[in-house]
Amino acid sequence: MRKPNVLMKLGSFRGVRTSIFILGTFALLIAIATLSKFYSIRSLLVTDAFCNYNVDLKIEGRNGSQVIRTTVEIVMEKIRKEMSDLRDLPMDSSSPASLLRHSAFLADILGLLESVQESLPSNEGIGYWHNSEIKSVHPLLKPKQQSDEPADYFLIEEIRKYVKVKPNRLGKQNFMGANGTFTSIGHACFSMKKELEEYMDYDVGEICNDDWKLAQKLMVHGCDPLPRRRCFSRAPQLYSRPFYINESMWKLPDNRNVRWSQYRCKNFTCLASNATRKGFFKCADCFNLTDHEMPRWIKHVDIDPITNLTADFLIPEVLDIKPGEIRIGLDFSIGTGTFAARMREFNVTVVSAIINLGAPFNEMIALRGLVPLYITINQRVPFFDNTLDLIHTTRFLDGWIDFVLLDFILYDWDRVLRPGGLLWIDSFFCAKEDMNDYLEVFKMLKYKKHKWVVVPKRDKDDREVFFSAVLEKPPRPFRR
Repeated sequence: MRKPNVLMKLGSFRGVRTSIFILGTFALLIAIATLSKFYSIRSLLVTDAFCNYNVDLKIEGRNGSQVIRTTVEIVMEKIRKEMSDLRDLPMDSSSPASLLRHSAFLADILGLLESVQESLPSNEGIGYWHNSEIKSVHPLLKPKQQSDEPADYFLIEEIRKYVKVKPNRLGKQNFMGANGTFTSIGHACFSMKKELEEYMDYDVGEICNDDWKLAQKLMVHGCDPLPRRRCFSRAPQLYSRPFYINESMWKLPDNRNVRWSQYRCKNFTCLASNATRKGFFKCADCFNLTDHEMPRWIKHVDIDPITNLTADFLIPEVLDIKPGEIRIGLDFSIGTGTFAARMREFNVTVVSAIINLGAPFNEMIALRGLVPLYITINQRVPFFDNTLDLIHTTRFLDGWIDFVLLDFILYDWDRVLRPGGLLWIDSFFCAKEDMNDYLEVFKMLKYKKHKWVVVPKRDKDDREVFFSAVLEKPPRPFRR
């Protein structure tokens, strides 16, 4: 009697198992059908695209751009076919407007894809087709590509905003012929990332940090030009009215008009005295306007007692070379603007290029009523070609300078000097054994020599010499 019950139970169990199997198979088919809408059957198989991903990564790393190019070409071909089919349709006044808009939309998309295709690098001669399908690599396995955008190199948002190209709002070329504004920074800014990010770390619309010394350090080391900032520069707490022009030239300015926090001396009296080591060693007496500065370029100060020669030329002597022709010039020197002040007495306008090496040189020049130009030797002088009548330099181009750098500087000065303009090399000094090499660099300009003198420098045990010259830029015929 028990056997029929057992058989019935077994039969029932088999029926249930069969039903579960049928339902499971049906569910699996539904799942496969659903996935097939999003993935090809090939992508569901275990292929070498995943198992041998190291090989694919190597291929993809070399040829990822070609995969994108091929995909773009396929999409472009499909759009062209669709547009061709639309053109073959009979078009008349009764054609729906949506059809015209659809055609215009496809044309715009095609134009964008063509622009993308042109921007992609071409890798010809390498095949990427396998069974009419492109090998795919999982996005997480693709090697990361380093960005070439300067903004992506920095973390501070203000730098990122500054270096990005600013397109014109109207989408057209501006009056300068550019489609946008391309703000620039010096190439060495990338090697001084930490310092630059510190310099650009501020609150927009607030007072800037007292960090002009950090800014000058960046400039001197090649991070020049510096990016602009959107904060207000610090000013002296109690700024007073500058002296009138008839007394400012030969009078020490008011101490309240300078921020002294980054200097050893805290006032102009300290700078003008000889009791404290201060300022720049080549210009230790530059702030002594009465005793040291006032006689310069008007009277012969340093005359060699043995040769009775001097490296100092007087301003009237130089101006007499070109009577009435010297009107504007550049003084690229270390000083407090005395050369420009003296030239002003002869109705010559001179701009003084200098940085603040241990003392407020730029503030001093400006408070005397003259024009300071805050640039380093790393930078091309900001004047157009053939515009200046005179370039003067002293206490700057000396024996420390590299010959190749001196070449670049002299060619740049030649660029801005007009034909017939004067280059005044004032008291250039170097070691005796190097002088002939430096003289050859100056001779390379092929300028006319109006004055040329080499004098011993007695304070260095006769191991150094002075060189001074006044040279005239020759007219050069235009060559096609």
